[in-house]
Amino acid sequence: MLKPATLYDQDLYAWAQAQAARLREGAWQQLDLAHLIEEIEDVGHSQRDALGSHLLILLTHLLKLVHAAGALPHEYKRAGPGWRRTCRTQRRHVAKVLRRNPSMRPLLPNELGEAYEIARLEAAELLENDKAVGTPICPWTAAQVLDDDFWPEEATPSGPRGEQRHDEP
Repeated sequence: MLKPATLYDQDLYAWAQAQAARLREGAWQQLDLAHLIEEIEDVGHSQRDALGSHLLILLTHLLKLVHAAGALPHEYKRAGPGWRRTCRTQRRHVAKVLRRNPSMRPLLPNELGEAYEIARLEAAELLENDKAVGTPICPWTAAQVLDDDFWPEEATPSGPRGEQRHDEP
């Protein structure tokens, strides 16, 4: 059998199975602690990345809805229903990530703000707009963004424009 570090580099699945078996057996001295620590930290990072990814897709579609409703009515009529479906799906994914990882809820305002910055550019590119769409700072609260009944093209943002509004739901 390969050494743990070598096995880690050559077959991550086999390495993980071997580490799990050693943990179950209580074979603490045989554990590949350096890689175990790295992998445990990566699990947390991947959950945070998943949250950010779902928020990015959600915010991009919300911004497309807002922009198209005002500036591209034909595009809004054509693509709006699909964009809404995408928003609903992403809201479910965000809720699932937060349900499985409740300690991530405090990270939501920061993740929302970071995702919004990128979403403005993505929405502009997808709508073939030369400038970023939306306000420089997210005009919606996290509660609004995650609310199944919130559609920003039908409502005005809560709070004055430019005021940072991405608090926890």
